[in-house]
Amino acid sequence: MWQRYYTPANVAEALDLLDRHRGDARIVAGGTDLVLELRRKVRHTRVLIDISRIPGLEEITLDPDGTIHIGPMVTHNHVIINPTIVEKAFPLARACWEVGAPQIRNRGTVAGNVITASPANDTIPPLWAMGARLVLASRRQRRVIPLAEFYQGVRRVDLKDNEMLVDIQVPALAPNQRGTFLKLGLRRAQAISVVNAAVLLTFEQELAPNQAPGDTIRVTDARITLGSVAPTIIRAQEAERALIGFPLSDERIQEAARLAGEAARPIDDVRGSAAYRRAMVETLVQRSLQALRQGTERRGWPQRPPLLWGTWNGRNPYPAGHAPRAEHDPNTPIVATINGETVTLPNAAGMSLLDALREVGHLHGPKKGCDEGECGACTVWLDGIAVMSCLVPAPRAHGANIVTIEGLAQGIRPRPTTDLNLLNHYPPDIWDEDLETLHPVQRAFIEAGAVQCGYCTPGMIMTTAKLLEENPRPDAETVRLALTGNLCRCTGYVKIIRAVERAIELMEHS
Repeated sequence: MWQRYYTPANVAEALDLLDRHRGDARIVAGGTDLVLELRRKVRHTRVLIDISRIPGLEEITLDPDGTIHIGPMVTHNHVIINPTIVEKAFPLARACWEVGAPQIRNRGTVAGNVITASPANDTIPPLWAMGARLVLASRRQRRVIPLAEFYQGVRRVDLKDNEMLVDIQVPALAPNQRGTFLKLGLRRAQAISVVNAAVLLTFEQELAPNQAPGDTIRVTDARITLGSVAPTIIRAQEAERALIGFPLSDERIQEAARLAGEAARPIDDVRGSAAYRRAMVETLVQRSLQALRQGTERRGWPQRPPLLWGTWNGRNPYPAGHAPRAEHDPNTPIVATINGETVTLPNAAGMSLLDALREVGHLHGPKKGCDEGECGACTVWLDGIAVMSCLVPAPRAHGANIVTIEGLAQGIRPRPTTDLNLLNHYPPDIWDEDLETLHPVQRAFIEAGAVQCGYCTPGMIMTTAKLLEENPRPDAETVRLALTGNLCRCTGYVKIIRAVERAIELMEHS
């Protein structure tokens, strides 16, 4: 898919490489969009420059002037647990929560979502509504442009071939502002937007943290941005004007929603007809405005979202001056720690991590299902977090620590329980010696009969084990949210959930 792969140690090196390979190189951060584009031949790039190990690029900071800075390696999961974003840029937090599944949110970045420039991308509408600015850097200059001026058409952006997005600047919401984001997909998770909408309102007076503006406080400014209804994100300006100067009455909300539907310019495609999309725009805008009027836009926000980080703190482990530096062509071997052992993978640098593990490393536990980050059967742990290995370039594994299903049980030996309730509920033969050598989650899947055809099982187990590492007692909803990126074609989710519950019991008694 690519001919040369660089891992620079700092931004200056990355910009030098972009300049040297001008026109032939692309920056890769998470790769969740770019790897798919290369695989589908939507893009043709000979050189990839991986910035994922450059220190400091995953930072989110707030200036005294109220500007939030989002670094180019800030992932969607970084956003949803950042208190500054949740408090002062909630529409963006809500949009990041709607992206993919935990494994995708562990690799996919906000910057990558912005640059990919799909009109269905979820983070662009809230950033547009909040007036975000982009800082673009090359070897010789830096320029700052409004996000709205960055887009020039479908997947076309104002980014020169020697430039890198180094900062996203987002004005923090003021005390008299409220905003939200809603999305309609064809399923609850792992779904591209049929339509989405971000709404940001400014009111005539400051609001207390839990105060609802109701239908008496007037709107002084409004921003309504719509996604997946035109070649680029659009603003529903007539709908905005219908709100300004008035409180949020039922009549005003209905009129603004109607005008937003008229502003949409959708097409018919496999996800929905143009007429359906217009109707759904009207519905989403109406629901958003009603939630903002009632002060319920944060209802259902997860207090402890499943990240599949385990004990990782979300920060780049390499201090300045100690980041690894590497260069790979297709013949350069990849050397990584895999399941506790140093392993060399020759002739794998042009592959995905999944293909390198299976075809070169002969580790067939990670399964190749969709090969597009949709099914989760290929889930492995990369430097301590769960990822979909089909979307990770293999050279990213150079110098990394990887755990697959084959190495999950190493060093973990659950002890038999003497709890009579458990012994009476499960048959005695579960205490065979062979089961005691397994990880508790592996053991639980066997005992609960959660293995059917077995194809999804390695990914399910890797996801569950990482979830229980970070949250030993998740509730049922958290378990379901954690497993949204893992599809079972046999549709046997009831026993899978029961297996997770059983794993919790085993780990508590070990």
